[in-house]
Amino acid sequence: MRKAALILLALAGMLVLAASVGRFAPSAGKASSHREAPLISEDPTADNTDLYAFRSPNKPDTVTIISNWIPLEDPAAGPNYFRFSTNARYHIFIDTNGDAVPDVIYRYTFTNGPNVAFLGNTQQAYTVTKITSSGTTVVGSGLLTPPNNIGPRSTPNYRKFVTDQDHLLSDGALTFAGQRDDPFFFDSGATFDLVGIRVGTGATGGGKDFLAGYAVHSIVLQIPIPQLDNGGNHTIGIYANTERPSPTSPTGFAQVSRIGNPLINELFIPTDLKDKWNASRPKDDAQFAQFVTTPLLAALLNKLYPQFGPFQETNRTDLVAVTSTGVPGLNFTGPTVADQLRLNMSIPVTATPNRMGVIGGDLQGYPNGRRLADDVIDISERVVAGELLGKKVPLGDGVDADNKPTLSIFPYAADPESGFDNTKGVTFPTHTLTSIL
Repeated sequence: MRKAALILLALAGMLVLAASVGRFAPSAGKASSHREAPLISEDPTADNTDLYAFRSPNKPDTVTIISNWIPLEDPAAGPNYFRFSTNARYHIFIDTNGDAVPDVIYRYTFTNGPNVAFLGNTQQAYTVTKITSSGTTVVGSGLLTPPNNIGPRSTPNYRKFVTDQDHLLSDGALTFAGQRDDPFFFDSGATFDLVGIRVGTGATGGGKDFLAGYAVHSIVLQIPIPQLDNGGNHTIGIYANTERPSPTSPTGFAQVSRIGNPLINELFIPTDLKDKWNASRPKDDAQFAQFVTTPLLAALLNKLYPQFGPFQETNRTDLVAVTSTGVPGLNFTGPTVADQLRLNMSIPVTATPNRMGVIGGDLQGYPNGRRLADDVIDISERVVAGELLGKKVPLGDGVDADNKPTLSIFPYAADPESGFDNTKGVTFPTHTLTSIL
């Protein structure tokens, strides 16, 4: 589940018109960044899904970063094998000065414990390494994830399993790693059915949350603001990636996935460049700028939904601001084009958050960072339609919140569903069997 300011209204359009346009073909994608490119669709344990960053609501002197991996974990579908890869390196990068080069890096590596009988052990040990200009330091080792939420016999009192695995690092940051409910929400079924909005324009509910009941694996960091504040615009840029061993890389590892803003790779980058985008770094994103300034999405919208248009097809500097440089007066980090999630840490926590974030008058929400409850689909649809250009179209997918409320305490993302509960299953109709016999 990648990036900001796009519109799921265009997704089905890309699939339908791919042949006529010629530059796009259907990918294995599910939004936000759940299998959005050909190569990473074959490597789910390395696949970044979503990234969040916000001032911690109960500890406003800190920033919380949540990065998710492994899309579409059905808790009842072989839950004993959902875990972080042991030969991957998972990173969270923080740019404090706007040059798109990370100044603070947290690296996570994982090892498996002994298996139990015929079942895989989902509790993993991990090490956290911090990399700055001052050097490389192990700030946490021998840390543990909780096991996955398998069921009442395997994981009784699951909430305690979670709270027992909040770990304080030696640099003063707090961390958690393990399975969480997927906090992303959107109506996939209607979207892929030729962008069928179920009710009205989708702005007043009526959608069906495709991701309800699915889980992901999360890395959560809570960092004191003084460790990141540049003392100027107080704005940081954040992205996450995954690296796999590579014999051709000078470092021995190569990037195979990354994420900053939601939905960028899915809906802006042509399919034949999606793998290249995943392998590149934000500092080199100027090579992809043309796909944001002249988005094919807007052209497709004009053809598919003229009743909502016209949509501006060229010179979309508004989209560049949202996705690539930050919005002037809000979280602008300079002219360097780079896909990073930007957060102005000086903006106080909102007492009553608005799911529409900045365009809903709540400056603490997306695209100023991203909170778990920010409705990035509705926000992005309206931004692509021209919200920042004065064209206000109340579009949406009809899903306004996750099916599970967020936690009020760290790690904020809700506990995953129990595999035993099997929320996506249907109880067998035994009367049918009786009638057959």
